[in-house]
Amino acid sequence: MRLRFMAIVLFSVFFQSSFSQTDNAVEKRIQKLIKKMTLKEKVGMLHGNSKFYTEEIKHLGIPEWALSDGPHGVRAEMNRHNWKYTGQTNDSSTCFPPGTAMAASWNLELAKQRGIVLGEEARFRKKDVLLGPGINIIRSPLCGRNFEYLSEDPFLISQLSINYIQALQTKDVAACVKHFVANNQEENRFVVDVNMSERALREIYLPGFKSSIVDAGALGVMGAYNKFRGEYCTENDYLGRTLLRNEFNFKGVYMSDWDAVHSTEKATLAGLDLEMGTEKENYNDWYFADPLIKAVKEGRIKESVVNEKVANILRVMIKTKVLDPQTRITGSLNTKEHQQAAYRSAVESVVLLKNEKKTLPLNMSALKSVAIIGDNATRTHCGGGFSSEIKALYEITPLQAITNKYGKSMQINFAQGYEKQSHVVERSSDGQLNTDKVDWKLIDEAVAQAKKSDIAIVFAGLNHDFDSESFDRLHMRLPYGQETLIQEVAKANPKTIVVIIAGSPLELAGIESRVPALVWGWYGGMEAGNAVVDVLSGKEFPSGKLPFTIPVTLSQSPAHALGAYPGHDLKVNYDEDILVGYRWFDTKEIEPQYPFGYGLSYTSFEISNVVTDKKVYGVNDEITVKFNIKNTGKTNGAEVVQLYAGQTKASVLRPKKELKAFDKIFLAPGEQKTVDLKVKVKDLAFYDEKTSGWKIESGEFILYTATSAKNIMSTLAVTVQ
Repeated sequence: MRLRFMAIVLFSVFFQSSFSQTDNAVEKRIQKLIKKMTLKEKVGMLHGNSKFYTEEIKHLGIPEWALSDGPHGVRAEMNRHNWKYTGQTNDSSTCFPPGTAMAASWNLELAKQRGIVLGEEARFRKKDVLLGPGINIIRSPLCGRNFEYLSEDPFLISQLSINYIQALQTKDVAACVKHFVANNQEENRFVVDVNMSERALREIYLPGFKSSIVDAGALGVMGAYNKFRGEYCTENDYLGRTLLRNEFNFKGVYMSDWDAVHSTEKATLAGLDLEMGTEKENYNDWYFADPLIKAVKEGRIKESVVNEKVANILRVMIKTKVLDPQTRITGSLNTKEHQQAAYRSAVESVVLLKNEKKTLPLNMSALKSVAIIGDNATRTHCGGGFSSEIKALYEITPLQAITNKYGKSMQINFAQGYEKQSHVVERSSDGQLNTDKVDWKLIDEAVAQAKKSDIAIVFAGLNHDFDSESFDRLHMRLPYGQETLIQEVAKANPKTIVVIIAGSPLELAGIESRVPALVWGWYGGMEAGNAVVDVLSGKEFPSGKLPFTIPVTLSQSPAHALGAYPGHDLKVNYDEDILVGYRWFDTKEIEPQYPFGYGLSYTSFEISNVVTDKKVYGVNDEITVKFNIKNTGKTNGAEVVQLYAGQTKASVLRPKKELKAFDKIFLAPGEQKTVDLKVKVKDLAFYDEKTSGWKIESGEFILYTATSAKNIMSTLAVTVQ
């Protein structure tokens, strides 16, 4: 399978230039088609004619364009004109772990594999555009869509996105990177006006989008719901024209999120190409339908602007062979290779947070009984979260996995522990959820099972009542009385392991000190149970690293510390500026619960002989940091070595350090490798608002070789001239 993916990677180098040597022929073909279209036919291509399709033009051989959610699996078939599923039996998909879990693997090869699989499945299901990846910065621990997004760090986001998008698009499917831009909260997401400095935009919130377009050649971009500096994103000329078209040279399709268009003229002139999902019953009434035809006929919009939008759509159709179906990849669905890729993705995302006295891995052959406790031991998660919900072919829960693997060799004692006490539709008028109730009857049952078992494993955390599109969480605490449950179970059985299933940070101080082992298991997709049980048993080793900082309390988190969430009077100012995530904790010298990039292993590693290739560098140079890494333990393992850089003295406020390179290195016991990490001197620049450009200042920079944002293995000083 690895050879197959390497072949794809080689092809993606060719593919990277989204619009290659055949540009001229493609553009001539586009103009020839446009000349044969009526205005009505042109405008028919610029808006949906159902929930996920656009109009066909039969006499020109232009079929309907089929779009589909989502970033970690191809969504089940929806009815054309409402949000209900069709109920088909042949639309189940491979479900991967969502975005934060993908980022926790820190494995770019796995990002490629995901892109390949989703591309193959989208094509098999006859989809042309896959709406993902979602790459908005994790700014607040409370954002309902954090689980779909990737990280608090723009560099990690960029690297993962490039690999995912390039691989996906080799399968004749367009990626649509979302949500452009600053959709960092679900609270008031349809109307909130986001304001930030140009420097924060350029250094934190734009890099993932820029990399997706410039480096990966993403063929689609989805405009966000919110306003940006006073204007809706979909009608914001600075976003749609200045940045996307002029700076990033984006020649693909800029589409709206569903029901995110608010005007005809403004959105048209600001560069939006495609309107999707407007909640008007008659599709002809949409902003990019009859009102657009009327605006052209009245001379308010030139027909050449409409032609430009049609050309953008046709260009992507030609690139993905929509207009040449006989040459197009047919794809495949739910193959063993796809399921194995989902399993590897889940395994490598698991983060070992605490492991006192080598509690893990468990010696399964020596255990006679185990208590499995918690609603998340039996709950499936693939079908939740709204737009990212997947109808998985199957989904293995932790209880199913441990029963299938060890049910014959040990006694498995299950206790519910806590009940999911509400559902999103049961929210009261003020948005509160009754989720803090402690159910002592269930706790007593759990304690009884823990007492009679050799060990207890509590599967705790969140579900898609919390990690979900359309609303944010109200706090960072464990819901459903789980903290009390874990404390009581740990008193009854000191050998209690806690596995957190969640896609967003949680307060862990109340349980971390009470249990010997703590594991973050994420939403693991269809192979979730198998992956986490195999890591607990030692069949697989933990190699995940946190893609975000876990604060001790919400008040430590920058936006909340400054009272800059969720905003006032439907406006939110990003007062923390560039100090997002670990940049804030580092610079302000605040100790989090767990730092960005953190994760333990079952083995140990030694990093030595860290050197740079030079001591003094010019602006156009590339810095190479070389080191040896050795597995000094007794089991196989993988370490993610992270390279951060910081400027000693700067003319502006800069973070203490920022991630600039990383590599995931797999080693057998006693094995040693020499590794190079490279960073371009140009990537040490900051955005200078005085000159509206990137600036590299002469002077000393510190390079930190690390295994997390806190665990620094080596520091080296270099000079930039």
